Amino acid sequence: MLSNLLMEITLQPVAKVRNSRTIPGDDFWGDMVSEIELAEHIPVEAFESISDFSHLEIIYYFDKVDAKDIVYSGRPRGNPAYPVTGIFAQRKKDRPNAIGLCTVELIGHEGRVIRVKHLDAINGTPVLDIKPVMKEFCPQGETKQPAWVADLMKDYWK
Repeated sequence: MLSNLLMEITLQPVAKVRNSRTIPGDDFWGDMVSEIELAEHIPVEAFESISDFSHLEIIYYFDKVDAKDIVYSGRPRGNPAYPVTGIFAQRKKDRPNAIGLCTVELIGHEGRVIRVKHLDAINGTPVLDIKPVMKEFCPQGETKQPAWVADLMKDYWK
C-alpha cells in the first residue's frame, strides 16, 4: 500500500526571498522584513490585486536542509523539558520534504516584488507558492496547542 504513495513531484520556484538573514535560526524573526521577487518565468500579472489582502501564506522550500539532518521525532530544539513529539507535531525545518509555511503581513507591492513582515525564511530561499489569507480558510472555532509551545515560541517573533 505504501508503494502507491511513492512518487516524484517536480516543483519550480515561483519567487525567491531577499532579506539580510543568511543563517537559519530558531528565534528573533520579528524585525525581519523580506522582499519576495517573482521568478523570471512568472509574469508580473501574478501579483495583480495582491494589495487587496493584508496577509499572505508563503510556501517555501528549505533548500539548505541536509538529508542527513531530517528527523521524524524528537524533543523540539533538543530541549529535555519538552516532550518527544513526531515531526508532524513540530514546525522544525529538518522535515521529510523540507517545506515551510508561514503566514505573513503584506506591507508593500511594487511590480515584481512584494514586501512582507514575519517570514522566517533566509535570503535566497525558493518560494513554491503564495496564497492570500482569507478569513473563510482560517481556523473555525478555537485552536489548541500544548503548553510547551508558548515557551518554545517566546522569542521567535521578537
